[in-house]
Amino acid sequence: MVVKFNFLSKELMMQTNVTMILPSFTLFDSFKGKAESYLPGTKFQTLYLFHGGTGDDSDYINFSNILRYADDHKIAVIMPSGYNSSYEDESEDFLPWPRRYWTYVFEELPRVCTAMFPLSTKREDTFAAGLSMGSMAAAKWAVYGGERIGAALLLSGGGMDTSTIMRGVSQSADKGGNIRIKIDPERLAAEGIKLIDTESDLYKTARKNAETGKLLPKIIMACGRDDLLLPIVYACRDEFRGYGYDVKYEEFPGYAHEWDFWDMALRKAFEEWLPIRHDVLVP
Repeated sequence: MVVKFNFLSKELMMQTNVTMILPSFTLFDSFKGKAESYLPGTKFQTLYLFHGGTGDDSDYINFSNILRYADDHKIAVIMPSGYNSSYEDESEDFLPWPRRYWTYVFEELPRVCTAMFPLSTKREDTFAAGLSMGSMAAAKWAVYGGERIGAALLLSGGGMDTSTIMRGVSQSADKGGNIRIKIDPERLAAEGIKLIDTESDLYKTARKNAETGKLLPKIIMACGRDDLLLPIVYACRDEFRGYGYDVKYEEFPGYAHEWDFWDMALRKAFEEWLPIRHDVLVP
């Protein structure tokens, strides 16, 4: 079932929409040996799923088969609205008050959802995922919430900076304003622009986590071979691997930065990549 709710977020200081999928009974459950979905005390594994730039909480429902995948594999999916925030907190001097998007999706949203819905809070039952801009939030969950999630799925992106992406895209425009949609790492480097900022708090924390023996979630990354962000994906992948994170990477020819790829990747994530149980958690 699809649950849509709206509440006043303390961190955003505004009403915000959330779309959630709670697995429900299907006609095929008994044939597949699935447990009863409606027993008192039943809980669900949970995926926090973040949309990309220009999107909102409705993107995955509108453009993918996420509802069917979630029902088939009996996992709850929580999809908040991050708009074009890059899931970052605004400056504290932002008037009339800052919107703390990262604090919202990392702290407030899980607190609200686990209090209101039958969601497991165990590490092995909780995952984060996102595409494009949403992969930035998933990467931050992997770094700052390693003790809370078992795996993070990064599609067509990673721990990156929005300004670098936009510089790369604008760099690819010809004089007529047409975009060839390709980021040239060498040209960016010549301008003194790094694909990823390894001295940012995200990467410094990732290194420290590995050095101090903290729990490191599995990171799963996937990208289309024709994706404009592919160089950034490579850089993020290699950096995390170099720190000691377990990073699974898959690349698919014939796909670019597009929903055909993201829908296919989500299906593979539920069927193969994510360590999910494919059933409800009965008491």
